[in-house]
Amino acid sequence: MRENSRRGRRPSPFPAAALPEFACKTETRPENQSARAGVRAGETMKFTGDIMIGAPPEAVYAKVRDARFFASCVEGVQELNEIDSDHYTAVLETKVAYLKFKFNVTVEVVRAQPPREIEARIEGTPRGIVGRLTATSVTRLAQDDGGTRVSYEIDAALTGKLGSLGQPVLRAKAKEMERQFAERMRAAFAAPTPEAAG
Repeated sequence: MRENSRRGRRPSPFPAAALPEFACKTETRPENQSARAGVRAGETMKFTGDIMIGAPPEAVYAKVRDARFFASCVEGVQELNEIDSDHYTAVLETKVAYLKFKFNVTVEVVRAQPPREIEARIEGTPRGIVGRLTATSVTRLAQDDGGTRVSYEIDAALTGKLGSLGQPVLRAKAKEMERQFAERMRAAFAAPTPEAAG
């Protein structure tokens, strides 16, 4: 199908060396910061934030839409399997507070409108414990001051032992993952050094 249909085709990524150097910063907007002992079963948590990138939206979109590149920007992703351009499976290994988790993850891209918006559905099942993570994410790209503002919204629901983790702990983890993602995006878009170019 065409990219502007409900299921888009992944564009080819731009070579990192061909893209200009840029500065990247992250901003996380607070959403219901009340501390709780845990997340109630079925309760939805919302995470939002912005990442500023000094590159055109078309180039940023191409990178974000490349499943292997995107996975390389997320800490702990392993065993990525591209079923087709809109469906992926992977293993995510991560640590939240004092607990380590390994998830079997499935991702479905349900809407893609280049170079402006991507909507995806994510499901994760932790290995070895009872629980489930379900989430929907919307990523929007907009030209901003010569670069691109990447805005994301994630609605996530946790069940089982995952729900025993407090919202402040989960939000701190989300902030950490956002920072790592932004740093890896910056490295991918940075102009090559003269030595590397030679």
